[in-house]
Amino acid sequence: MKRRPVILIAPSTASQGEEFSDASISLSNRYTDAVIAAGGLPQIFPATTARWVISQAVQRCDGVLLTGGDDIDPKLYAVDLAPELAKTLGPLEPDRDRWEKDLIDDAFEQNKPLFAICRGHQMLNVALGGTLVVDIAMQVTGALNHRRMDRKAEPVHEVEIAPDSLLARVTGRQTLGVNSTHHQAIGTLAEPLRVVAQSADGVIEAVELKAPERLPFLLSVQFHPERLIDSDTLFLQLFSSFVAASQRQRQRNL
Repeated sequence: MKRRPVILIAPSTASQGEEFSDASISLSNRYTDAVIAAGGLPQIFPATTARWVISQAVQRCDGVLLTGGDDIDPKLYAVDLAPELAKTLGPLEPDRDRWEKDLIDDAFEQNKPLFAICRGHQMLNVALGGTLVVDIAMQVTGALNHRRMDRKAEPVHEVEIAPDSLLARVTGRQTLGVNSTHHQAIGTLAEPLRVVAQSADGVIEAVELKAPERLPFLLSVQFHPERLIDSDTLFLQLFSSFVAASQRQRQRNL
């Protein structure tokens, strides 16, 4: 049997899990199902801040997947936060912020393909020196409703895609209908990144590297393709291209 590329997946955390109410990891099966359907072997990161574990976990995988979840601690990207914006913040996961930043650092250092989704999209920007819009409804003039939890597995608005982007090549589209379940977004873009998709209100929906040669693969999206693959196989192509890049990188390292 052909060896599948190992995809390291960053989970959410929970202070009280199902077993004994201990601190636990939490991850929708949709992510692992999408990786499996795309030809990869998912491996869930153990949610530790131990630096050696993070480094070796990235070393032993073939690609890194950053997933959705709760808000990122604003201390990482904002000097001062107005009280009215602070009130919009949901639960924070400071340990997750720390180990995800280390995962990103190691993915770059070890030259591993990287695919970031929703919170992961925002964390990538923060880790590389960018900022976030703390609350879209309060800070973006004429904002669409981006928090459509009632239709989390359905397209609710369109995004315009840069024709010279990896996203355009993978999807074959210059416009794409996507789901939307977030209240934060990329603010000031990190210097290494370029915007490759936006919604009509200017919210950044996808980014890639200005210098794509820095990694074998990097795609970062604000929407949730793993929740749309059953209705449109085009979204599975995002995972397939990532897994294929991970497989190619594994073979280079043999």
